[in-house]
Amino acid sequence: MSTFKTQDGTEIFYKDWGTGQPIVFHHGWPLSSDDWDAQMMFFLKQGYRVIAHDRRGHGRSGQSSEGNNMETYASDVAELTAALDLKNAIHVGHSTGGGEVIRYAAKYGKERVAKAVIISAVTPIMIQNESNPEGVPLAIFDEIRQGTGFNRAQYFYDFPIPFYGWNREGQTVQEGIKHNWWRQGMMGSVLAHYEGIKAFSESDFTEDLKSLDIPVLVLHGEDDQIVPYGQAPRAAKLLKNGKLISYPGFPHGMPTTEAETINADILAFIKG
Repeated sequence: MSTFKTQDGTEIFYKDWGTGQPIVFHHGWPLSSDDWDAQMMFFLKQGYRVIAHDRRGHGRSGQSSEGNNMETYASDVAELTAALDLKNAIHVGHSTGGGEVIRYAAKYGKERVAKAVIISAVTPIMIQNESNPEGVPLAIFDEIRQGTGFNRAQYFYDFPIPFYGWNREGQTVQEGIKHNWWRQGMMGSVLAHYEGIKAFSESDFTEDLKSLDIPVLVLHGEDDQIVPYGQAPRAAKLLKNGKLISYPGFPHGMPTTEAETINADILAFIKG
């Protein structure tokens, strides 16, 4: 397996396939780089170098007791991109990974990142507070914490239903995708997943978004039941060079269930 060690000694697993302009994929909570299979294969076949890592505490990476926060996630990406000497890279993030992309690009990536894509992303901030009255109440995240921390196997078995919108009329559960979601989640550390809820719900990316000059594509499904659609236009508005594409009826997990559409839009953005 391809791994490297961060400065604090945490081993990070990554995939690195192909040649050409690099595209780096950042997965959502509580998954792994395997969640990008449909994108890794597509863009590899298009002639790109495709790279994806398992965030610390997720997948095959080390299960450190420290650093399960957005700042460390972004720092780990900075170390990975430096180790691989990635330049002129496209960074693509889903959900929590969207926040990771924005924090990394704003703080570390200005000499290395050409464009960014954030999909169903947690930016600019999810939690409801005085400055974000339209956000998600803390009680919702406390419910996720309880289920994740103390009933994870069953909670993760049920979570893909709203994640992929299979609770909507006319939708059918795709059992293979559901079991693959559960597999990825259960590979990781329960502590990292528990602490990661604060990372994705309370991190504020407002200033990061404002600071970016690179082109950023914002993709969001209008029927996202995990990260409300309203996040997307707010994020796009904060960007200097942002473009928003919204999809009626698409769920949070649309990179998997709607891969053909998502991949085509990302490719057009990269080539544009």
